[in-house]
Amino acid sequence: MLTDLEIARSVELRPIHDVAADMGIPDEFVEQRGHGLAKIKLEALDHMGEPRAKYVLVTAVNPTPFGEGKTTVSVGLAQGFKLLDEQAILTLRQPSLGPTFGIKGGAAGGGYSQLVPMEELNLHLTGDFHAVTAANNLLAALIDNHIYQGNQLSINIKRVSWRRVMDVNDRALRNIVVGLGTTLDGIPREGGFDITAASELMAVLGLATSLQDLRERLGRIVIGYDRHKNPVTAEQIKGAGAMTVLLKDALNPNLMQTLEGTPALVHTGPFANIAHGNSSIVADQVGIRSGDYLITEAGFGSDVGAEKFFNLKCAASGMSPDVAVIVATVRALKLNSGKFQVKAGKPLPEEMVAESPEDVMAGAANLRRHIANIRQHGVVPVIAVNGFPTDHASEHAAIGSIAEEEGAAWAIAEPFSRGAEGMVALAEAVREAAKQGSNFAPLYTPDMTLTEKIETIATKVYGADGVEYDIKAKRQLADYEAHGYGDLPICMAKTQYSFSHNPALLGAPTGWTLPVREVQLVAGAGFVLPLTGSINRMPGLGLHPAAHSIDIDADGNVVGLS
Repeated sequence: MLTDLEIARSVELRPIHDVAADMGIPDEFVEQRGHGLAKIKLEALDHMGEPRAKYVLVTAVNPTPFGEGKTTVSVGLAQGFKLLDEQAILTLRQPSLGPTFGIKGGAAGGGYSQLVPMEELNLHLTGDFHAVTAANNLLAALIDNHIYQGNQLSINIKRVSWRRVMDVNDRALRNIVVGLGTTLDGIPREGGFDITAASELMAVLGLATSLQDLRERLGRIVIGYDRHKNPVTAEQIKGAGAMTVLLKDALNPNLMQTLEGTPALVHTGPFANIAHGNSSIVADQVGIRSGDYLITEAGFGSDVGAEKFFNLKCAASGMSPDVAVIVATVRALKLNSGKFQVKAGKPLPEEMVAESPEDVMAGAANLRRHIANIRQHGVVPVIAVNGFPTDHASEHAAIGSIAEEEGAAWAIAEPFSRGAEGMVALAEAVREAAKQGSNFAPLYTPDMTLTEKIETIATKVYGADGVEYDIKAKRQLADYEAHGYGDLPICMAKTQYSFSHNPALLGAPTGWTLPVREVQLVAGAGFVLPLTGSINRMPGLGLHPAAHSIDIDADGNVVGLS
């Protein structure tokens, strides 16, 4: 079979203005940014109709380190609807260079269900991530300059919470000291780097609903605290206006297409384990006015990306989902049986790819809890059995039997090898499920305390018995409540490999307590971020990162990108 890159290069792209025209977007609001790429100006919303598409979320079971193909299923589902004479629009997250050059690779989908142009998507696209990086680090520079120039705001240098960012995996930058050198080089203090996709500015960009909303959110960012323990904002540092200027164009969503010419809006970043893990609200606002179905993807499983989609993104946008597709794979359920060990960068164990529907059934509890999570938000679940070459028909049937026992529709999905034709059955199942109607409601309300919200997620979504807070976390929560941030929603930082904080607790663990060691205030984006277990916001590279294999050939073409 051809590589993903070879398949992507074999397709003749439709003119991007024609793709936009299919969506009902007036031509004057389509700003071409290279071959097959465009920015959609937000002014287009004033010239489009009312929302009309069914809103479909794609999530998954707890994954293996290789991912279970949510993006490939999402792309394939949009292509499959085309064969049913239905217009589907995709809204997807932009890949981060960290995973692209790390272990996981890019996020264009795969095989015959990809977004194109694939190289541009996985590398720089239209520069949104660079704009976020620049704006973030401009604020960091303004903070350190303010302290150096006399510190009129009396910022406590021990309590500066704003960190620099970079869009690569680099563990050596997690904790640093800035200002070393002579007295002309600044005031020494501890700092650090997060990855750009997990930054507050990426979340601000994803949750802002207009340019004015973006400006206001940037002004509300808390960069640290003064000597009287009061929060200091980006507005006080006089950085919000300049950041808005840098992010103005980045707020406009990017338009691309699938291999079969289906429209796809790609906007804001990934990482549902350490950030909110969803594409932008503004992309969804355009997409839901543009077709019969709007398909969007949340990062990882229902315990992380989907939970944040429901309780963060939908709460901010006011939009209500109709259907949630849960991507399940044979290998993920076998892993969640607890019988196998899988390591990133190494092949699956031979005994794991041997035919064994019994091992699939042993991991059934994981899928059952994900189905329950979707239903407790009032949304209809549909199970997509994403097939891999190492699977067996008996194992697919085992997943189907789990879905049937839970009263959920299911279909085998073959997006990678068959493209649209391999997705018609799933598209039909989603179309039928969408007719049932949604009773969507968030799990918690703004008037609940921060601890009540955290404990609601821990017990109702993760299955924990309760929550245990470190002394630091207790103090932080009390401070946030006292300063008027108690009405904010929660964005949990948690491993994607387990319902719990511990990646070794597979399946649907019970009899455990969620430890919260620290809680960060993300006031500009509008949420509070508890950190659980050993999770951090700057990944590292593995022994054999993808960067080792990416190069150019004699003709200047990119090779090794996946």
